[in-house]
Amino acid sequence: MLKGNCHCGAVSWEFRGMPEGATACNCTVCRRYGALWAYDFIDEGIRVHGPTIAYIRGRAIEFHFCAHCGCVAYWLARIPEEDGRRRVAVNLRLTEPAPIANIPIDHFDGLDTFDDLPRDGRCVGDYWF
Repeated sequence: MLKGNCHCGAVSWEFRGMPEGATACNCTVCRRYGALWAYDFIDEGIRVHGPTIAYIRGRAIEFHFCAHCGCVAYWLARIPEEDGRRRVAVNLRLTEPAPIANIPIDHFDGLDTFDDLPRDGRCVGDYWF
C-alpha cells in the first residue's frame, strides 16, 4: 500500500497496491500543479483523509487541496460512472520517492487532443529533479 500526505500532514491518502503508471497531464490545470496522478475509485482502491478545499473545474472534476498548507492532494470526479463509482486520482508527488521511482510515466494530452500518448521510457524517478 502506498501512502501520501501533504506537507503539514493534515491531508493524506492511501492507494491499495502499486499503480501501473503515473499520469503526467498537460492540461491548463495539471501543468500548473506539476502533479503525477495515480487513478482508482474513491473508497475502493483509494481512500482520502483530512480537511480539503476544492477547486471545481467545470462540471466534471474537483481538485482538492490541503486547507492548511495548500498542497494539491487529489482530484475527484463530480459525475459518477454508470455503476455509481466515482473516479479519483491521487498526487504521487505526496509520497516518498523510492517506492514509486520505477513506475512508468503515462502522458495524457489534456490540452489539445484529450488522448493518451505513447510512453517514452521515463519513470517517476526521472521526474524528481
